[in-house]
Amino acid sequence: MVRIESNFRIAVLVSIFCSSILVEILKANEKRPPNVVFFLVDDLGWRDLGCYGSSFYETPRCDLMASQGVRFTQAYAACSVCSPTRASILTGKYPARIGLSDWLPGRKNFAFQQLQNAETLQQLPDDETTLAETLQSVGYRTGLIGKWHLGDGPSDPSHHGFDFYLPRWTKGWPNAGYHAPYKLDGLDGPDGEYLTDRLTREAESFIEANRDKPFFLYLSHFAVHDPIQGRKDLVAKYQQKLTRASTASTPAFVLEGNPDATLALSTQDLQDRLGQAPWSGYRVLPNRTVKIKQVQDNVQFAAMVEAMDESLGRILDKLEELNLTNDTLVILFSDNGGMSAANFGNPLRVVSAAELDRAYSTSNLPLRGAKGWLYEGGIRVPLIVKWPRGGLSGAVCHEPVISTDFYPTILELLDLPQRPVQHADGVSLVPLLSGQQSLDREAIFWHFPHYSNHGTQSPGGAVRAGDFKLLEYYENGTTQLFNLKEDVGERHDLSDSQPQKVEELRKMHQAWRASVGAVMMERNPEFSKEPQP
Repeated sequence: MVRIESNFRIAVLVSIFCSSILVEILKANEKRPPNVVFFLVDDLGWRDLGCYGSSFYETPRCDLMASQGVRFTQAYAACSVCSPTRASILTGKYPARIGLSDWLPGRKNFAFQQLQNAETLQQLPDDETTLAETLQSVGYRTGLIGKWHLGDGPSDPSHHGFDFYLPRWTKGWPNAGYHAPYKLDGLDGPDGEYLTDRLTREAESFIEANRDKPFFLYLSHFAVHDPIQGRKDLVAKYQQKLTRASTASTPAFVLEGNPDATLALSTQDLQDRLGQAPWSGYRVLPNRTVKIKQVQDNVQFAAMVEAMDESLGRILDKLEELNLTNDTLVILFSDNGGMSAANFGNPLRVVSAAELDRAYSTSNLPLRGAKGWLYEGGIRVPLIVKWPRGGLSGAVCHEPVISTDFYPTILELLDLPQRPVQHADGVSLVPLLSGQQSLDREAIFWHFPHYSNHGTQSPGGAVRAGDFKLLEYYENGTTQLFNLKEDVGERHDLSDSQPQKVEELRKMHQAWRASVGAVMMERNPEFSKEPQP
């Protein structure tokens, strides 16, 4: 009898022991909430990565990520300049709906403008529940490292859902450039340290510190925004590469004008004037024309791009080292197109021939235009999404998507409830990540009621519906219509041959502006003359 009780006790103990082991195994097999790394690059053009066609810039880690995730060929920033796009990412709303429609603090008015720049908010509105706030509310550790540019003072990142942010600098460019000393509050380093590398190290530390809990890392690089300053070892590398490269067959620059001008110039007119004396310099030229860079040969900028690529590689390597790769959503995106046109915030600026690499970053060919323009070169950007828990690997998606889509996409991938009132203008991209070819969306829109620093074309808006894109300019109501499937370079204006399509899209754009409360421009009472070269 004693032996039976003893055996029974042993059996019970063994059962309890095995059960506890099973519980621990089950706990170990439970999936932790996914982490999110949003890797945002500033001014990275659509063709600035090897996997998007660059043959000069070297981006092996971006290219590798594309082979492990989904690469989007028709991804758009919600604006052709930075702050509005950044607001759209964090709110899921179009800049026009928020009322933050230009970079901060924005461009001032000049006498050559027929219209006054629309007023824009100077900070992200308090009543918006940002993506960071939503993730913070469900237990995520949230960190922003790098560029904020969505408001000063009380509207810093800590006011909008970030537990940690560095540096404490809210402007859109590094205070003293990319080489230490940076003169950034909370961030400094030994002389010569490179800012992109330092921000990456801070991001690695954030991942290390939060490896045991879900985190949202918003690594928002200042690069590759100007000042155009590459890391010295990489600059030397590209100088050698440029020496070995064959001479480009395309012209170094082309002229672009203002389609809405009273004396608008045709493409042939612009080509004819390129070699003429009045159009020989690098400034705001006659007939409100400017030059657009056509060749990727800037060694300083190439070095910036590769340093950014190294940064992405280090982040992915850190996730692998900590066994977090399969638990982490990684998104690579840019806030607007590449800076192929110089910054003429001062319309009297003259760029000398010796300073071209300080003023013009890259070429967006085959896309037309540049940062600050509504042509594809200003708004079409790289997007790569790596989702180890069910996303496709090595896939390419051609469906048009836009930066308002990130908010609902991330919520769905994290199994969190949607917030349709908040991310009112976003559509989840999850179906595309798993192989669906299209989304149920009629159109996407842009509204830029401002004069850009990167050209003197009229302010305007655009609508993309199917393969067609309409641009509507606000000075004189001129329109341009392009079929992007057949003409990605936007060289063949179909406005005259397809007036019904123009009217259809114009009405669609006007109705959308009314629905989001878009602010329109008023006449400039001080308008006097065109800018003089």
